Amino acid sequence: MRKKAIQAVRPVAVLTAALTACGPETWPELAPVDSEVLAAEHEEWREGRRNSLANPNAGVISWDGLFELSEGPNTFGSDPSGAIVLPAEDAPPLAGTLYLEDGAVRLVPEAGGGLRLREQPSGAAGEPVTEPMPLPDDRSEGTIRLALGSLGMRVHAEPGTERLWLRVWDTDAPRLDAFELPAYFPITNEWRVTARFEPYAEPRTVTLGDVRGGTLENTAPGDLVFRANGAEHRLMAFAGASSRSYFISLWDSTAVTDTYQAGRYMRAPFPDDDGWTTIDFNRAYNAPCAFTPYSVCSLPPRENYLRFAVTAGEKRP
Repeated sequence: MRKKAIQAVRPVAVLTAALTACGPETWPELAPVDSEVLAAEHEEWREGRRNSLANPNAGVISWDGLFELSEGPNTFGSDPSGAIVLPAEDAPPLAGTLYLEDGAVRLVPEAGGGLRLREQPSGAAGEPVTEPMPLPDDRSEGTIRLALGSLGMRVHAEPGTERLWLRVWDTDAPRLDAFELPAYFPITNEWRVTARFEPYAEPRTVTLGDVRGGTLENTAPGDLVFRANGAEHRLMAFAGASSRSYFISLWDSTAVTDTYQAGRYMRAPFPDDDGWTTIDFNRAYNAPCAFTPYSVCSLPPRENYLRFAVTAGEKRP
């Protein structure tokens, strides 16, 4: 049997006309933004995004390694026989050992290993590390960053998994200055849509696959419902207790041709008192794994597969 071809949805030009035709309730219209203002705001957002990705102090483009920690001792340095092998130009044969015990990491530095604390927010190398110390992960309070030559290091964690990693980045990586964001679709009001938040009876813990073959967990309090081409579509929205906006991971049919094959990410503001918010598909962006192999990106849930072309946002690098 021949499969019906997936049709690219006409963006929200159709949506505006269909808002009141799709159901008895009044669907609030989104006031268009002047095209020049919209373009300027988007360029400002993209500049901030580029600066964040290319930040030499642990921005995605600076990432140089991701090493999963094993229970017990994990030696690190330039010795090829060590558990974690770092570049010889930055690390001595043995810089120290990370002990993973019951989900906590303790650093035992090697005498003369060259480890220092990396100061925040400047990223400069600070005081030498000469005594054993705990290393809280980067999803807990009191995260500690280390410096070793031009390298930065911290213990990395992801929600809903007991796995821990040593994340390594290079503050002097030449690729930082050369980095440019990928191309993007034309910016238009047609891909800014109103969305209704529909909470679940209870927040759901959702297990998601990740690009490293494992699973992560996110908390979903409800769905964001929007309209396109006279039909309603849903996106599962994620948010935790400390979140300031909804996180959305989605896949659409442009992933076959133009956008990152594993899907894209977005953010949406929390709803107003009446339960309405805005989804700006112009700001759909690539996950870190589109730029580096040293990431633990979650994949979109099946509920967030849109079977039409969202011709907005970043294209694949």
